[in-house]
Amino acid sequence: MRFADAKTTLAFLGRLAISPIQEMGRIAIFFSYGFFHIFSPPLQISKIIEQVYFIGTKSVFVICLTGAFTGMVLGLQGYYTLVQFGSEGLLGAAVALSLIREMGPVLTAIMVVGRAGSAMAAEIGIMRISEQIDALETMDIDPVRFLFSPRMAAAFISFPLLTAIFDVVGIFGGYLTGSILLGINPGIYFAKVQSSVLMKDISGGFIKSLVFSAVVTTICCFQGYFTHTRAEGFGAKGVSHATTSAVVASCVLTLIVDYILTSFLL
Repeated sequence: MRFADAKTTLAFLGRLAISPIQEMGRIAIFFSYGFFHIFSPPLQISKIIEQVYFIGTKSVFVICLTGAFTGMVLGLQGYYTLVQFGSEGLLGAAVALSLIREMGPVLTAIMVVGRAGSAMAAEIGIMRISEQIDALETMDIDPVRFLFSPRMAAAFISFPLLTAIFDVVGIFGGYLTGSILLGINPGIYFAKVQSSVLMKDISGGFIKSLVFSAVVTTICCFQGYFTHTRAEGFGAKGVSHATTSAVVASCVLTLIVDYILTSFLL
């Protein structure tokens, strides 16, 4: 019995070690296959434009709202921190660099996950459980190319643009708090923004947004596409678990990848 228990324990530990690696391999293959089909003819221009509207245009309002209040909070907190050192004139630089380097790309990705990523996972998951994906395969239509590739291409276009909008709105949000409410000279505020922000800061933020777009769309579409393989159950329950897993995993991986990219870009 002791040998059997030890064997069972070792098998359990082996599954724990192998399962994450196996899942990472499946996700990598899924991403590579979908990325390749973005450029394979015929190009799906109409579907990409449709997804740009869904992922990008319909997210502008929530991005502007989040960016404005993020910038206002940074302006308020930054002012009361910098004033202790007599450096409140540097508020523009603090707000701009915080947004462009870190908070803009990260919060944009998280907001898009909540608004569009969850919808992607749920839509593809419902197509899976209602056998629409099986029908595509029956008609000799590649479901990964048809469902995943246009969403990834649209995310590559939308994420950097949304990040730029977030950064600009956030900087003006910091201006509202710092200059209009707290009395910092507007000329000093924008002069510090201009002098402190370098091209490498802007390009670093866009690189992050492109990587986040790949992470978010891959995880969300992967979870929906393989809803039927989940151990929690099939049907509506499986879709709900897949959607939840897609949102949580995308947000966590966004933060992990952000740390890795920051360590290389600094």
